Amino acid sequence: MGFNPMHLGTTLLARKLVVRAARTESKGASLGSKAPHFELPEPLTGKVWKLDDFEPYPALLVMFVCNHCPFVKHLKKAIVKLTNFYMKKGLAVVAISSNSIATHPQDGPQFMAEEAKLLNYPFPYLYDEDGRRPFELVYHGQFDDSRPSNNVPVSGRDLSRAIDCVLSSQPIPSVQKPSVGCSIKWHPETTL
Repeated sequence: MGFNPMHLGTTLLARKLVVRAARTESKGASLGSKAPHFELPEPLTGKVWKLDDFEPYPALLVMFVCNHCPFVKHLKKAIVKLTNFYMKKGLAVVAISSNSIATHPQDGPQFMAEEAKLLNYPFPYLYDEDGRRPFELVYHGQFDDSRPSNNVPVSGRDLSRAIDCVLSSQPIPSVQKPSVGCSIKWHPETTL
């Protein structure tokens, strides 16, 4: 049985929420891409995680997130519920922040650790100072149709369907709606 969106406990606000963020659709990686080796620190525990740590699992969900993004803020409680559900079924999960702390200090390791502890993330939240992208990609789509300002309840429907397919060895549809959120904030170029 898949993730039940009715257990998310979402509520709709009466007033309209206005979000000012650089809305960016995910793109650039091809389905079937192989993951490069990586070693990334988890600020909360100090452990360095490697791709090999996830080898025993049937699938690895990699989420590129950060603390300041309104799209991530909109989904973070639902992400915890969904990942708790699927980790019990054998899914490995990791979240990675690749943002520059020069331009976005609120996305730095200290604040990442606080966020992971506050929300009780059941997965490692890793800091990628160099902006690497570790994955073997089979799904490159959205969490669901909910957005911070569209009043569509957060359900996790699209991601849940993809995870259910992976865990049951079923093919994942190749037509996928792109995820939407903030872009990675790279370090500013230095001039000499």
